Amino acid sequence: MNVKENALRILRFDDPERIVGGMPGHNISYFGVNHEPFEGEGGHGSPVGTQWRDIWDVGWRKEMEGVMGYAVHHPLADLDVEHYDWPDPDDQRLVKQIYERAADPEFDRENQFASGSHRETLWERAYNLVGMDRLMMAFFDAPDAVREIFRRITDFQLGIAQHYVKCGIEIAGTGGDLGTQVGLLVSPGIMQEFMVPEWRRLIAFYKQRDVVITKHCCGHVEPILEMLIDLGIDCLNPIQATANDQGKVREITQGRMALSGGVSTRIIMEGPAERIRAETRKCMWTLGRRGGYFCGPDQGMPFPEEHIAALRETVGEYGAYPLARPDGMEGEEASAA
Repeated sequence: MNVKENALRILRFDDPERIVGGMPGHNISYFGVNHEPFEGEGGHGSPVGTQWRDIWDVGWRKEMEGVMGYAVHHPLADLDVEHYDWPDPDDQRLVKQIYERAADPEFDRENQFASGSHRETLWERAYNLVGMDRLMMAFFDAPDAVREIFRRITDFQLGIAQHYVKCGIEIAGTGGDLGTQVGLLVSPGIMQEFMVPEWRRLIAFYKQRDVVITKHCCGHVEPILEMLIDLGIDCLNPIQATANDQGKVREITQGRMALSGGVSTRIIMEGPAERIRAETRKCMWTLGRRGGYFCGPDQGMPFPEEHIAALRETVGEYGAYPLARPDGMEGEEASAA
């Protein structure tokens, strides 16, 4: 089977040949998804010290090389929804890039998924617009305004989704960090009341078209795993090693939701290579011995090249099914799924 078929089998817990580092994807995204401005310099690739306003009029400042900027201006801090100039998902300045990337002659549809990005799908988009402190208070003192902000953000995402499906995307990537190292940023009750209805609208649109849904959510996620499964998330990343009991996460999601990530960023940054290899094998066994796992870092960081190479080489050497149990690890010998 080719790499794309193997990835589909990982997602389906359906006898894949091996664990790999991620889904082979060709990124299709609208202009502005990475905080780009309509004019001038800005976005993730800008130099340290750059300040700009993105397509949502959120103000950003780039402070660290290799790391996204920090939001410093929140245009909806006053919650004045009606007077805010909402971006148009049919604006050609935004969507032209979608069609250009879909038509890229180097896009290998046989071996790569067409993957559409909804970065900062709802929650992060809202707190960048409003400011996190104000949004947290608004759940209680201005709930109708919050609902309207979330509704309009999702309307935008659904408009972008229309363009993505015209290009034949097979994976829709969604995101929004809901966890800290030790708990959730907001309660499951607030998520159910304010976020779940909007997530369902977007996910239902894609599920009706057989599009795979991935979700990025840093931090502690154990309390919301059942919610994410119920929403129809097919693959969750990054399964942060320092914030979760990975065995428990796997127990809850086994056969129901694939996982991606899991290898401690701290260990990858610090090394040495042998320690990284041991950690990678441990994650493959804990999270992937029965399928449903893509092995990679639990955060995207500017890693030393020799350190990230140690992870990749370990996946290549030890990722074929059935996995060999690492020394000191408990659990049954594996078949693929």
